[in-house]
Amino acid sequence: MATLSVRLPNSIHDAVKSFAREDDVSINQFITSAVIEKLTALDTAKYIENRGSTASRDKYMSVLKKAPHVRPREDDVIN
Repeated sequence: MATLSVRLPNSIHDAVKSFAREDDVSINQFITSAVIEKLTALDTAKYIENRGSTASRDKYMSVLKKAPHVRPREDDVIN
C-alpha cells in the first residue's frame, strides 16, 4: 500500500473530518472512497465517449423504426 501526503486548506480538512465522522469512517477511508468515486466517474465518462465514437446513426434509425408507433401513457407525457 502506498502512502500519500496531501496538503489541504483547513476548511476542506475540517469538512472531510466532519463528513468522515458522520459516516463513522476514518479520514483515510473517506478520502479513499472519494478518490474511487472520482476515478469511477472519469472511467465511465471515457467508456461512454469511446462507445459513442463507434455509434452509427443509420443503425440507430434502423432500430428505432422497429419500435411500435403508440401514444405514451398519460403519466409519461412531457408537456
